[in-house]
Amino acid sequence: MNGLNKGISKVEVSVKWDPGATGEPAIDLDIVAATYLATDTQENPDYVVHFDSRSPDGTIYLNRDSKDGKGLGWDEVMTLELTRLNKRYTRVMVGVAIQQRTGRRTFVGVRNPALRIREGYTVLAEDDFGGVLGSTATTVAEFVRDDSGEWTFRPSFRGYDADPATFARIMGKPEES
Repeated sequence: MNGLNKGISKVEVSVKWDPGATGEPAIDLDIVAATYLATDTQENPDYVVHFDSRSPDGTIYLNRDSKDGKGLGWDEVMTLELTRLNKRYTRVMVGVAIQQRTGRRTFVGVRNPALRIREGYTVLAEDDFGGVLGSTATTVAEFVRDDSGEWTFRPSFRGYDADPATFARIMGKPEES
Protein backbone atom coordinates (compact mmCIF):
# COMPACT_ATOMS: atom_id res chain seq x y z
CA MET A 1 0.00 0.00 0.00
CA ASN A 2 1.25 3.47 -0.89
CA GLY A 3 1.61 5.41 2.39
CA LEU A 4 0.75 8.69 0.68
CA ASN A 5 -2.56 7.52 -0.76
CA LYS A 6 -5.02 6.58 1.96
CA GLY A 7 -8.11 6.09 -0.18
CA ILE A 8 -11.58 6.65 1.25
CA SER A 9 -11.97 5.65 4.90
CA LYS A 10 -15.10 7.00 6.63
CA VAL A 11 -17.96 8.47 4.61
CA GLU A 12 -21.17 10.26 5.53
CA VAL A 13 -24.14 10.14 3.15
CA SER A 14 -26.83 12.74 3.89
CA VAL A 15 -30.24 13.44 2.37
CA LYS A 16 -32.70 16.23 3.05
CA TRP A 17 -36.05 17.33 1.65
CA ASP A 18 -38.90 19.64 2.54
CA PRO A 19 -42.13 18.22 3.98
CA GLY A 20 -45.06 17.81 1.62
CA ALA A 21 -47.86 20.35 1.46
CA THR A 22 -50.43 20.43 4.26
CA GLY A 23 -52.96 17.65 3.85
CA GLU A 24 -50.69 15.51 1.63
CA PRO A 25 -49.27 12.21 2.86
CA ALA A 26 -45.75 12.50 4.28
CA ILE A 27 -42.86 11.76 1.95
CA ASP A 28 -40.29 9.36 3.41
CA LEU A 29 -36.86 8.99 1.78
CA ASP A 30 -34.55 6.25 3.04
CA ILE A 31 -30.82 5.77 2.56
CA VAL A 32 -29.95 2.15 1.77
CA ALA A 33 -26.48 0.55 1.68
CA ALA A 34 -25.77 -2.91 0.28
CA THR A 35 -22.51 -4.80 0.83
CA TYR A 36 -21.04 -7.29 -1.62
CA LEU A 37 -18.53 -10.06 -1.04
CA ALA A 38 -15.42 -10.35 -3.19
CA THR A 39 -16.88 -13.60 -4.55
CA ASP A 40 -20.17 -11.93 -5.65
CA THR A 41 -19.69 -8.22 -6.29
CA GLN A 42 -22.58 -7.70 -8.73
CA GLU A 43 -25.69 -9.68 -8.02
CA ASN A 44 -26.49 -10.53 -4.41
CA PRO A 45 -25.80 -8.26 -1.46
CA ASP A 46 -24.50 -10.09 1.60
CA TYR A 47 -26.48 -7.72 3.79
CA VAL A 48 -28.41 -4.46 3.46
CA VAL A 49 -28.44 -1.56 5.92
CA HIS A 50 -31.46 0.76 6.11
CA PHE A 51 -33.78 2.29 8.70
CA ASP A 52 -34.07 0.12 11.83
CA SER A 53 -30.91 -1.83 10.94
CA ARG A 54 -27.14 -1.61 10.97
CA SER A 55 -24.33 -3.78 9.68
CA PRO A 56 -23.56 -6.86 11.81
CA ASP A 57 -20.12 -5.44 12.68
CA GLY A 58 -21.34 -1.87 13.28
CA THR A 59 -19.37 -0.34 10.40
CA ILE A 60 -22.43 0.97 8.51
CA TYR A 61 -25.21 2.67 10.46
CA LEU A 62 -27.95 5.25 10.17
CA ASN A 63 -27.32 8.26 12.41
CA ARG A 64 -30.56 10.04 11.64
CA ASP A 65 -33.88 8.86 10.19
CA SER A 66 -36.82 11.04 9.16
CA LYS A 67 -40.22 9.83 8.03
CA ASP A 68 -41.41 13.23 6.77
CA GLY A 69 -38.54 15.65 6.01
CA LYS A 70 -39.37 17.86 8.99
CA GLY A 71 -35.91 17.69 10.54
CA LEU A 72 -33.52 20.60 10.78
CA GLY A 73 -30.63 20.33 8.35
CA TRP A 74 -30.04 16.86 6.95
CA ASP A 75 -33.02 14.55 7.53
CA GLU A 76 -31.30 11.19 6.89
CA VAL A 77 -27.61 10.55 7.62
CA MET A 78 -25.73 7.26 7.18
CA THR A 79 -22.10 6.63 8.13
CA LEU A 80 -19.94 4.04 6.38
CA GLU A 81 -16.66 3.15 8.10
CA LEU A 82 -15.15 1.46 5.06
CA THR A 83 -11.67 0.81 6.44
CA ARG A 84 -13.19 -1.16 9.33
CA LEU A 85 -15.30 -3.29 6.98
CA ASN A 86 -14.16 -6.92 6.82
CA LYS A 87 -11.74 -7.56 3.94
CA ARG A 88 -14.11 -10.10 2.39
CA TYR A 89 -16.29 -7.13 1.34
CA THR A 90 -15.04 -5.37 -1.77
CA ARG A 91 -18.03 -3.30 -2.84
CA VAL A 92 -20.70 -1.17 -1.19
CA MET A 93 -23.58 0.39 -3.11
CA VAL A 94 -25.55 3.26 -1.58
CA GLY A 95 -28.95 4.42 -2.75
CA VAL A 96 -32.01 6.41 -1.79
CA ALA A 97 -35.52 4.94 -1.94
CA ILE A 98 -38.91 6.59 -1.51
CA GLN A 99 -41.34 4.68 0.69
CA GLN A 100 -44.40 3.70 -1.37
CA ARG A 101 -46.97 3.19 1.42
CA THR A 102 -49.40 5.86 0.13
CA GLY A 103 -49.16 5.03 -3.58
CA ARG A 104 -46.48 5.43 -6.23
CA ARG A 105 -44.18 8.36 -5.39
CA THR A 106 -41.28 9.57 -7.54
CA PHE A 107 -38.56 12.17 -6.99
CA VAL A 108 -40.52 14.70 -9.06
CA GLY A 109 -42.97 14.92 -6.13
CA VAL A 110 -40.27 15.47 -3.48
CA ARG A 111 -39.86 19.12 -2.54
CA ASN A 112 -36.26 20.44 -2.56
CA PRO A 113 -34.42 17.13 -2.24
CA ALA A 114 -30.66 17.25 -1.76
CA LEU A 115 -27.85 14.73 -1.35
CA ARG A 116 -24.36 15.22 0.04
CA ILE A 117 -21.62 12.60 0.27
CA ARG A 118 -18.52 13.60 2.18
CA GLU A 119 -15.42 12.26 3.84
CA GLY A 120 -14.62 14.49 6.79
CA TYR A 121 -14.96 18.04 5.47
CA THR A 122 -14.32 17.02 1.86
CA VAL A 123 -17.48 16.89 -0.23
CA LEU A 124 -17.26 13.97 -2.67
CA ALA A 125 -20.64 14.57 -4.35
CA GLU A 126 -23.75 16.73 -4.17
CA ASP A 127 -26.95 16.29 -6.13
CA ASP A 128 -30.62 17.36 -6.30
CA PHE A 129 -31.99 14.13 -7.86
CA GLY A 130 -32.81 16.08 -11.04
CA GLY A 131 -31.54 13.26 -13.25
CA VAL A 132 -33.92 10.68 -11.76
CA LEU A 133 -37.17 12.64 -11.34
CA GLY A 134 -39.39 9.83 -12.68
CA SER A 135 -37.80 7.19 -10.43
CA THR A 136 -38.93 5.78 -7.09
CA ALA A 137 -35.34 4.94 -6.05
CA THR A 138 -31.80 5.64 -7.21
CA THR A 139 -28.28 4.54 -6.54
CA VAL A 140 -26.05 7.46 -5.52
CA ALA A 141 -22.62 5.98 -4.79
CA GLU A 142 -20.45 2.96 -5.30
CA PHE A 143 -17.44 2.27 -3.09
CA VAL A 144 -14.95 -0.32 -4.34
CA ARG A 145 -11.95 -1.84 -2.53
CA ASP A 146 -8.93 -2.36 -4.79
CA ASP A 147 -6.27 -5.09 -4.53
CA SER A 148 -4.19 -2.97 -2.14
CA GLY A 149 -7.15 -2.67 0.25
CA GLU A 150 -7.90 0.99 -0.47
CA TRP A 151 -11.45 2.17 -1.11
CA THR A 152 -12.38 4.39 -4.05
CA PHE A 153 -15.57 6.35 -4.63
CA ARG A 154 -17.59 6.39 -7.83
CA PRO A 155 -20.71 8.55 -8.19
CA SER A 156 -23.50 6.25 -9.37
CA PHE A 157 -26.82 7.93 -10.18
CA ARG A 158 -29.13 5.38 -11.77
CA GLY A 159 -32.88 5.57 -11.30
CA TYR A 160 -35.15 2.60 -10.63
CA ASP A 161 -38.88 2.06 -10.64
CA ALA A 162 -39.05 -0.33 -7.70
CA ASP A 163 -40.36 -0.48 -4.15
CA PRO A 164 -37.67 -0.19 -1.44
CA ALA A 165 -37.40 -3.96 -0.78
CA THR A 166 -36.95 -4.80 -4.47
CA PHE A 167 -34.53 -1.89 -4.93
CA ALA A 168 -32.32 -3.20 -2.10
CA ARG A 169 -32.05 -6.56 -3.89
CA ILE A 170 -31.30 -5.20 -7.39
CA MET A 171 -29.36 -1.98 -6.80
CA GLY A 172 -25.96 -3.64 -7.31
CA LYS A 173 -26.76 -5.45 -10.53
CA PRO A 174 -25.03 -4.25 -13.71
CA GLU A 175 -26.97 -1.95 -15.98
CA GLU A 176 -28.74 -3.84 -18.75
CA SER A 177 -27.99 -2.65 -22.26
